[in-house]
Amino acid sequence: MTNNGKKRKKVPSSASPRKRRMVCLLSEEEEQIIDRYLKHYQITNKARWFRETVLTFIHQKMEEDYPTLFKEHDMRR
Repeated sequence: MTNNGKKRKKVPSSASPRKRRMVCLLSEEEEQIIDRYLKHYQITNKARWFRETVLTFIHQKMEEDYPTLFKEHDMRR
């Protein structure tokens, strides 16, 4: 989530690619945990961080669960 010298493409504010809204309710404790994390790692865009974190987790999980021809045990033999 840090900059590492990479430049992001700037999207004009009038052309928002996101048209769907999702709402997530948190407890006060959960919100404090997230806010502490964001402050510690100096993350200023909470929405982008949340979106990237959730989608990265989903993508990794889908790759792990992707069906294969053989079971993992058979491939390790």
